[in-house]
Amino acid sequence: MSWGDWWYDFPILHQKVRGKPLVYLDSAATSQKPKAVLEAMERYYRQDNANIHRGIHTLSERATQEYEKTRTKVQHFLNARESREIIFVRGTTEAINLVAQTFGRQQVHAGDEVLISHMEHHSNIVPWQILCEEVGAHLKIIPITDAGELRMDDYEKLLGPRTKLVSIAHVSNALGTINPVKEIVRLAHKKEIPVLIDGAQAAPHMKVDVQDLDCDFYTFSGHKLYGPTGVGVLYGKAQLLESMPPYQGGGDMISAVTFEKTTYNVIPYKFEAGTPHIAGVIGLGTAIDYLETVGLQTIETYEKSLLKYATEALLSVPTVKIIGTAREKAAVISFIMDDIHPHDIGTILDQEGIAIRTGHHCAMPLMDRFQVPATARISFALYNKKEDIDALIKGLKKVVEVFG
Repeated sequence: MSWGDWWYDFPILHQKVRGKPLVYLDSAATSQKPKAVLEAMERYYRQDNANIHRGIHTLSERATQEYEKTRTKVQHFLNARESREIIFVRGTTEAINLVAQTFGRQQVHAGDEVLISHMEHHSNIVPWQILCEEVGAHLKIIPITDAGELRMDDYEKLLGPRTKLVSIAHVSNALGTINPVKEIVRLAHKKEIPVLIDGAQAAPHMKVDVQDLDCDFYTFSGHKLYGPTGVGVLYGKAQLLESMPPYQGGGDMISAVTFEKTTYNVIPYKFEAGTPHIAGVIGLGTAIDYLETVGLQTIETYEKSLLKYATEALLSVPTVKIIGTAREKAAVISFIMDDIHPHDIGTILDQEGIAIRTGHHCAMPLMDRFQVPATARISFALYNKKEDIDALIKGLKKVVEVFG
């Protein structure tokens, strides 16, 4: 298959927006879905729709089988030791909240510290703020350089006797910075501090091996990984998950209930109360099949070529300044243009059929760090082509004509 041929697998891309061929450069917000995922979800509703784990009829057994098959696929996708280390949740945000409200409440006490970085998404800030306010703990921030890289010397100094958890993005959603998470885990574990990695922007773009990273928790969302919205994954080491209290109460997370006492189910079911997003989990399994057929290494290599091409092309536009120039980056570029608000950039590009993201990207402290109210952000997936970037540059020249 040639570069860009994966575009044909994504029906939504085969349309015009405002009379122009759609150019989709907002995959960091959500990725588009291949035909295989759409068909798998439709097939579930047409042929197998039934609740799981409870019924003895054929439809329920088929639905349960497909649902649990995805758990095993995720186990292999992340190289987890056991499938029971894979918890299905609604997305990365819920996964982080789950850890904050179970492991966090159990382990973090008054005067303790939770360590995050200056480049985190709000989903990896607010849950820890809530926890710290509730228990009287402190949120500590790892500073970053002007290039958008972690100051690792400062990180090591911040790891103290009161640090109870490090929670950090694998890849920054606003800068594209790839953080040295293996080293981050190694340094934290030297002091017996557990580490959660927010993998929302990493899992669709590079091979993730949780055993090699030795992280304690890893999270990602289905909808950024060519799967449906409303489903995601929390990986946790089995001994930690077993020690954590339930997150929500309800059906399927119990083994026995009386009015006097409830006995909880084993992991992973202890954390999956109620009827889950069955079609979503099945769709996620198909998305993983699709990714593995293409190959994560192939995707990473291809997206790096797009990143290089786009970076050089953007810098050829005189008024463009890129925010975030880390040495190791994934396929995300944030930029500003002299005296032109990012929302105006996005509006003009939309007239050209080009979809980008503008705003603070749910990373307001990061915007403050760079002293900008917002940026324009482009982000790639395997269905993008160099022609998309050429269209973007042509669109930016129109922006300059209108506002320059």
